[in-house]
Amino acid sequence: MYLIPKPLKWEEKEGKYAVRYDSYIVVDKGCGERTGRQAQLFQKELEKRLGFAPAVTRGCARKQDIQLMQDDSFKKEEYRLEIKEDGVILTGSESGIWYGMQTLLQMVSQAGALLPACVIEDSPVIENRGFYHDITRGRIPTLAYLKKMADRMAYYKLNQLQLYIEHSFLFRDVSELWRDSTPLLPEEIMELDDYCAERGIELVPSLSSFGHLYHLLSSKKYSHLCELENSEKQPFSLVGRMKHHTIDVTNPESLQVVKELISEFLPLFRSSQFNICADETFDLGKGKSREAAERLTVDRIYIDYVKELCNFLVEKGKRPMFWGDVICGFPEMIKELPEQTICLNWGYAADVTEDSSRSLAEAGAVQYSCPGVAGWNRFVNNIRTSYENITRMCSYAMKYHSIGLLNTDWGDYGHMNHPEFSLPGMIYGAAFSWNPQIIPFEEINRQISVLAYGDDTEHMMELMTAISEQTVFSWDMAVRFREMAYVEEDYKESDEYLRKNLEEFAKAPQKNETLEALKKELCALSVKLGEEGKKDVRALLVSADGMQIFNEFGQLVASRFYKQPSAVCPDAWKLAEKLENWLYHFKEEWRKVSRESELYRIQDVVIWMADYAREK
Repeated sequence: MYLIPKPLKWEEKEGKYAVRYDSYIVVDKGCGERTGRQAQLFQKELEKRLGFAPAVTRGCARKQDIQLMQDDSFKKEEYRLEIKEDGVILTGSESGIWYGMQTLLQMVSQAGALLPACVIEDSPVIENRGFYHDITRGRIPTLAYLKKMADRMAYYKLNQLQLYIEHSFLFRDVSELWRDSTPLLPEEIMELDDYCAERGIELVPSLSSFGHLYHLLSSKKYSHLCELENSEKQPFSLVGRMKHHTIDVTNPESLQVVKELISEFLPLFRSSQFNICADETFDLGKGKSREAAERLTVDRIYIDYVKELCNFLVEKGKRPMFWGDVICGFPEMIKELPEQTICLNWGYAADVTEDSSRSLAEAGAVQYSCPGVAGWNRFVNNIRTSYENITRMCSYAMKYHSIGLLNTDWGDYGHMNHPEFSLPGMIYGAAFSWNPQIIPFEEINRQISVLAYGDDTEHMMELMTAISEQTVFSWDMAVRFREMAYVEEDYKESDEYLRKNLEEFAKAPQKNETLEALKKELCALSVKLGEEGKKDVRALLVSADGMQIFNEFGQLVASRFYKQPSAVCPDAWKLAEKLENWLYHFKEEWRKVSRESELYRIQDVVIWMADYAREK
C-alpha cells in the first residue's frame, strides 16, 4: 500500500478493520464545527470509493466506529491514526484530523473496505505547502475545475492555493482590462475561497503589480503609465507581452492605480496574505524611469516601489509576498521591506542551484522555495525535469529554513498544456514538502500511477514520462517562428533559438514512431485505469497527436525556411489538414476544464501554421 506523502512513522499491525455500512463516523464532543463539516466531506468521499459509507454523528464511539478526536496538545497539522480490528481512532489537531481523513481515503482507494491494522503518527516538516496556478496568460479554468484542483490538493495534504492574475478578474472600473477575456467574477472568487477553507486550504490572493501588465498598460486609459513609450501601438505578441509592459514607477499615478486594484481584490479573500508578484521588471530604467535610475540606480527605484506596496498591505493587516528574482541581484535590500514580508524564491531548471536560497537566507529574508511543474510551452509536462527541480528545491527549503514551498504551474505563450498533466508535479511538491525523505523517481511514479490514476499495473507514469520526452518542435518554437514574421524586435533571438535546434528537428521521424507505439500502449492500458485516470486518456492522446504533427512542422521549417539539405520535408498540404483537424479536438479538451479565455490566440497560431504549410 502506498501513501503520499509518506507518513513520518507508519507501523503495521496484525489484523484488518472492516468499514461497515451500519457503523458511524463519530465526531467527538471536543471537536469544532469545522471538523463536523469535514467529517461529512469525508463520508461523501468514502461513499464514492466504496459505494457505501457509515453515517456521521456526534458523541461517544462504539466498537467498529471511526472516531475523530481533537487534542489541542498536538502540533498544528499533526495527527495519530490507529486502525484496529474493532475500530479506528483518529486523533489530532483540528487540521491534523483532516489530514488523517485523507490518509484513510488513500488507504480505502487501494484496500477497499478492509483496511490493514496499523498506527500512523504524522506531521509536516514545512508548514506552508502550496500550489500556484496561472489563470491569466491564456487559460482561465472553470470554477468547477478550480474546485477539483482544491480537492486534489487536500487529498495530498497541500494547504495553500494561489491563482496568478494580471487581467483575468472582472474589475469594476477597468473594463479594458478584461474585455477580450472570460474573467473570474467576484462571487466566484468568494465561493472558491469558502470551498478551499472547508478543505483546509488558504486561498491567497495574487495580483501582478509591476511587470507583466500587458492588458493594463496597453489600455487607452492607462497606457501612459507604461515604462516604454507607444507600447500600446505595438502588435500583440505572445512573447512580447511577457517581456515588456513594466509600470512607470516615477509616475505617482502608477501606485494609485495599483493600490485601487489591490483594494478591490483583497476583500474577496479571508487570507491574511497577499502576493504582489513584482517580478521580471525587464524594462525598468530603460524608458520613462531612465533618469531616476541613473540618478538613484535601478535597484533603488525597484525597492522603493515594492516597499510602498508592502507597507500599504501591512497597513491593511495583510502579510506581503513578492517574487524574488529581481531582489536576488541585491539581496541586502530585503532588510528595507517590512520584516514579515515573504520573498518567493523561484528556480525551475532540473539542475537548479542553491545560490539564491543561500544568498537570500544570508540576507535575512523570510522565504518560500518555489519550484515548477515544467508544463509551460509543452503538450505534456516534462515530468523528469519537474521531479529533479522540485526535489532540489525541497532540499534547499529544508537546508535554508524556508517557511513554505510554493509549487508553480505557469501558462507562458497561451497556456496550451492541459492542466491535468500538472498533477504529477503537484504531487511531487506535496510529497517532499511534507516528508523530506526523497523517494526515487521510478518508485514515486509507480505510487502516483496507483493513487492518482487507479493503475494497479503501476505503469501510467512511465508512459506519461516517455510521451513527454518525444518533442522536437515545441509550442514556443511555433510561437516564435510565427512571430518572426511580424515582430522585428524578437527576430534575431527567435532565429538563433530555432537554428540551435535544427539538428533536433531531424529526429522527428524517430520520435514520432516512438509516440505511435506509446499511444498504442496507452490505449491498451486505459482499461486498467480508475475513473479519474480514464478521463485523462483522451487528452493525453490528443496531446501526443499534437506532438507528432508539430514535429512534422519542424521538419517543414528546417527544409523550407532554413534550407537544410538533409531535412525530410513532409507533405505540406496533408500537414495543414492534420493541424486543422487536431485543433478541433484540442479545443474540445480545452473547453472541458477551461473557459474560452484566450483559446482564440492558440487557434490563431495553429491556423497560421496550416496556412504557412500551404504556401508554395
